[in-house]
Amino acid sequence: MKQPTVKDTPINFDIVNKKIKESGLTNLGKASIREIVKLVNEIEQESNKKFIRMEMGVPGLKPPDIATNAEIKALKAGVAAKYPMIDGIAQIKPEISKFVKNFLDIDVKPSSCIPTVGSMQGGFATFLMLSKLDKKKDTTLFIDPGFPVQKQQLDVLDLKHETFDVYNFRGNKLEEKLEQYLSKGNISSIIYSNPNNPSWISFTEKELQIIGKLADKYDTIIIEDLAYFAMDFRKDYSIPGEAPYQPTVGKFTDNYILLISSSKAFSYAGQRVGMMVISDALYNKEYETLKQKFGKASFGYNMIYKVLYALSSGTTHSAQHGLWAMLKAVNNKKFDFVNDVRVYGERAKIMKKLFTNAGFKIVYDKDEDELIADGFYFTVSFNGFSGSELLGLLIYYGISAISLDIAGSDRKEGIRACVSQTSSEQFNDLEFRLNKFKEHYS
Repeated sequence: MKQPTVKDTPINFDIVNKKIKESGLTNLGKASIREIVKLVNEIEQESNKKFIRMEMGVPGLKPPDIATNAEIKALKAGVAAKYPMIDGIAQIKPEISKFVKNFLDIDVKPSSCIPTVGSMQGGFATFLMLSKLDKKKDTTLFIDPGFPVQKQQLDVLDLKHETFDVYNFRGNKLEEKLEQYLSKGNISSIIYSNPNNPSWISFTEKELQIIGKLADKYDTIIIEDLAYFAMDFRKDYSIPGEAPYQPTVGKFTDNYILLISSSKAFSYAGQRVGMMVISDALYNKEYETLKQKFGKASFGYNMIYKVLYALSSGTTHSAQHGLWAMLKAVNNKKFDFVNDVRVYGERAKIMKKLFTNAGFKIVYDKDEDELIADGFYFTVSFNGFSGSELLGLLIYYGISAISLDIAGSDRKEGIRACVSQTSSEQFNDLEFRLNKFKEHYS
């Protein structure tokens, strides 16, 4: 791994060398997010120097009181002693349905709306379920860059996946690229996040229409990961029931499953509660393979009572009450969840400027012809270094991130930065460290 050519780094040079050696990580660019977290924690502890932590996408805001108070009330009422219904507590399902109508402008019945143990469980359950539908369709296609753990889930399930970096295939080019994969007949599903982790690109209406059209043509199920719901701050998606709406493939096909997280948009990551929304048409669709294996043919029935039941016997009872309280308040215009998270966009605007002033370049910079939004993530490169090299050097300057290598990106020069853990009080420190890096490597 490339080391600094100078020793006057903001973090003690010898401590960083020692901790990297002890970690056994010979290439930080291939390290998982959690491995980087562990390494930086150990360097911070021994050096007594605080890093600019940009490696892990964790919320940096206090959870809403309306949710925690609702959980406390539910716990005091004794819900901890009772198993929740596998398909969700009765009151949450209509609120999820209303939320989807209010902010996506699509109609889905409450029965098709299911709370999950975070979107992570929703994704795992979806991959497992889709593997049972058609033996010829045994592969998931990732429109990358993407969330690395979703590929890990497929590896755990011993399921196949293919992937391509969308950077050079925006707009009309996306259709031809998708056709190359779908025409082979082995693709069961397509997955992407929108806005995207790690690049923060967002698909346009035209691109979502292309994806929806091809989903119908090839009978392919779209898994749309909405982990950063309504967090493209270029438009105001905060008013329920009024345009503009969070863009979704659900406007263009019925072959979809939406994974809606409460972790970032609602700052509720620790409670591990999310939402799986299946189109009514897919929920009610019958498959002979499911009937043969499980005794019933319905997609939705088997998703709930076979797959989700086997994984966890339902989503944490009290956490559902917290999410229900938030959704109800949002749907009734008593809680503006988007306003609470706009601070991420404000931070990103400042931090991106600090990086570019120090000679860094934004890697994923546009959605077709429009500059990407300022939001939860951004991507940068520097002066011909690979992403792995850049990450390995920045550690000595007290700046942590992850390489785009582990996110399915072809842009090997890039790293991903998350803004959520960087407070405004750290901006001067970040500027100093970036300028010191520029001084040493320009």
